[in-house]
Amino acid sequence: MMLAHYDELETREPNARERQQFARLGETLARARTAPGWARQLDGFESNAVADRAGLARLPLLRKSELPTLQQAEPPFGGFNVMPAGKARRLFMSPGPIFELEGGGADHYGVARALFAGGFRSGDIVHNAFSYHLTPGAFIFESGLDALGCATIAGGVGNTDQQLAAIAHFKPSGYVGTPDFLKVLLDGVEKSGNKAPFERALVSGAALPATLRQELGTRGVDVLQCYAIAEVGVIAYETPARDGMVVNEHVVLEIVRPGTGDPVPAGDVGEVVVTSFNPDYPMIRLATGDLSAVLPGRSPCGRTNMRIKGWMGRADQTTKVKGMFVHPAQVAEVGRRHPQLGRLRLIVTRAGEQDAMTLMAECASPPDGLAGAVAATLQGVTRLRGEVTLVAAGALPNDGKVIADERGIA
Repeated sequence: MMLAHYDELETREPNARERQQFARLGETLARARTAPGWARQLDGFESNAVADRAGLARLPLLRKSELPTLQQAEPPFGGFNVMPAGKARRLFMSPGPIFELEGGGADHYGVARALFAGGFRSGDIVHNAFSYHLTPGAFIFESGLDALGCATIAGGVGNTDQQLAAIAHFKPSGYVGTPDFLKVLLDGVEKSGNKAPFERALVSGAALPATLRQELGTRGVDVLQCYAIAEVGVIAYETPARDGMVVNEHVVLEIVRPGTGDPVPAGDVGEVVVTSFNPDYPMIRLATGDLSAVLPGRSPCGRTNMRIKGWMGRADQTTKVKGMFVHPAQVAEVGRRHPQLGRLRLIVTRAGEQDAMTLMAECASPPDGLAGAVAATLQGVTRLRGEVTLVAAGALPNDGKVIADERGIA
């Protein structure tokens, strides 16, 4: 199923990609250290020591969930921007609030590659239904459309009647936006007695159930999706093979155990961590809070980068038990202290109007007294009593869930 590719980077040998990316990463780390936030974050870590994934895994995580606090303490970007705010092309505010900047350079969000995989080509007219108000979504995708040579209709969010009028006038062949709003536009066009001109769509920002994809397809729109965040742009994207999402060439992606920075075994579900090479606003081991897993092998479309399953939920499963927060990192700490354990899952229930915890722990050959020792560690780490149940290796589902709140309460 070898198809046209955006450039030669997509089809290079994986070993060559790793060498080239980690050589570039050394330059990125050196540049990042000129920003005070990164100087603090990377203090004590030598840039030239990060020559491979093992070296990268030793660097600390920067959690996306921590950015609002860091940015409030040191406005506007927590000291993580190399480019001064006054030199940026655009400044944004996303929900959180999290503040971002758009620097220079063509398509540094990596969107053109995803658009090309979705069949978009130079000369296409594309309706952009991402928000143009404060948040970067519309501008992220417009930068890719511009790099690809497409004309953009700046539709934005809302004002559906006006958007329908623009669609009727310009007759765009492409759509970028959320999948649910694409359905709204198709319904609106058909209600007027016309046929929507859309032939292809690249969607993001909301779930794309198989039923919705099928419905959009029966209405003449070939829909692919991508996984993107404001801080780095498109992390991974679908191709016509529809066999997972191919990781983009401007990022290094890791899957780590939730609550830690430790890479998981191949195929395990964990938290997505990304490192970008953006010279103006680099991100080094940004923990996104999203769950995914690496797929084995290469894409049938001929692209050679790793593939992920796509968005599989949220990694931050922090919950409150008996008035105290329990974090995934605490569950991971129990596992670190007992290396003979495999996957762990802390189940929170209600018993006699009281919160109760049970730690399910995989262990192939548990020695006598292990359950009691693990229970003592659990109490020491969380300051809460809990039961421990040892199960066979592989008994727990591979879904990235570390804490399961089964109380059925808000």
